[in-house]
Amino acid sequence: MTFTPSRSTGHNGKQHADRLAYRSVNPATGQLVAEYATATDAEVEAAVAAADTAFHQWRAVPVEERAAVAARVGDLFAARVEELAAIATEEMGKPISEARGEVEFCAEIFAYFAAQGPTLAADQPITASAGGQAVIQKRPVGVLLGIMPWNYPFYQVARFVAPNLVLGNTMVLKHAESCPRSALALQQLLDDAGVPAGAYTTLFASHDQIAQVIADPRVQGVSLTGSERAGAAVAEIAGRNLKKVVLELGGSDPYIVLDTDDVTASAQAAFTTRMGNTGQACNSNKRMIVSSEIYDEFVTELTRQANTLIPGDPAADTPGTYAPLSSRAAAEGLVAQIRAAVEAGATLHAGGKLLEGPGAYLAPAVLTGITPDMAAYHQELFGPVAVVYKVENDEDALALANDTPYGLGGAVFSTDPARARRVAEGLEAGMAVVNAAEAEGAEMPFGGVKRSGYGRELGPLGMDEFVNKRLLYIND
Repeated sequence: MTFTPSRSTGHNGKQHADRLAYRSVNPATGQLVAEYATATDAEVEAAVAAADTAFHQWRAVPVEERAAVAARVGDLFAARVEELAAIATEEMGKPISEARGEVEFCAEIFAYFAAQGPTLAADQPITASAGGQAVIQKRPVGVLLGIMPWNYPFYQVARFVAPNLVLGNTMVLKHAESCPRSALALQQLLDDAGVPAGAYTTLFASHDQIAQVIADPRVQGVSLTGSERAGAAVAEIAGRNLKKVVLELGGSDPYIVLDTDDVTASAQAAFTTRMGNTGQACNSNKRMIVSSEIYDEFVTELTRQANTLIPGDPAADTPGTYAPLSSRAAAEGLVAQIRAAVEAGATLHAGGKLLEGPGAYLAPAVLTGITPDMAAYHQELFGPVAVVYKVENDEDALALANDTPYGLGGAVFSTDPARARRVAEGLEAGMAVVNAAEAEGAEMPFGGVKRSGYGRELGPLGMDEFVNKRLLYIND
């Protein structure tokens, strides 16, 4: 079920201009592809009512049957890789190879929860000191609201939907205003997989309407992936209405290189990681913290890497090119952050320039000399910017890594795994990895601490958020 009442393509549709907030714009060209009207208040009410009705039916379906539906969703993701990837590439500029990888990961996520969900949701007996039988049961809680971002238009939805679909919850999904075609493609996929009407509903709602949905007594929880500002606003409304919230917000993840046998290879790996999704990933390595012994050579190689890239068509994904950011506005905002840092004394070694024209191409940048008195030290730079810091020892590296309002993830590299682990153990983050850029997999919990949010998605913990952990005690 989806609520998208009006649609126009090209630059027409003036009659709906006041309601056409959902717009699909190709960031490589700046061209408007399609636009859709926001839902009416009546349609919002109908979506919530349908989800509530579906919940009372869906929760009664045996978990094995719900898991079978999730498995079919995964199969369809695998079958529609090219179709979905093309939409993501055109809609938010993701390189086509990365878009394919995102869709394939969605297939893995649904397959994981289809296979493991019934076990993860099974009753857990506990020993009762007074005798009798005690069991912790995992039961669905009801209607959930998902508020999803544009940077991973399929993956972010998949990690919210898959576990909750198996648990027996039903969902109303508000996607980013810039990804309506991705949202509709997801709705069609879930419908085709046999997800019951009302169990998953795409809603092109306004911010005011979303506030009303959060407050609705039929809605039992909210999951948001997005900015700190959005997270704070949603959490405030949810708190007033006593609703459970899961928040995955910003990040400024440290990427600590203590030592290496090959500085060039290490710098290339760090740069490749930073350029993933054109730098638009919450858990990207936004702060590279490098030992003084290898710092100069590391920065030189990063600079060389950045200078070799030229703008390219993300649909062609030609080697040696970089893709656009998600929008011209996003690129302009990042340029302003870079400019402010340079004006405050930072050094720009490469890139940082916005190409002329309607596209959203920002030349990959390398920045050093960021100090605590600069705004960039505390901000998240959401795009292709490698910020590099020099440290003298492990203690300084850890102190710098933790000197941030964020706490999503962090990585530590060393030829001595024990040394790297000692530093990683001290990271104030929801995810810490050693000698790898990230720990990625459907079975790996994802989430952060501090201003990066709270709650977890994926893995065993992904089924532990929106669930009634009910005690059943039988006195025998």
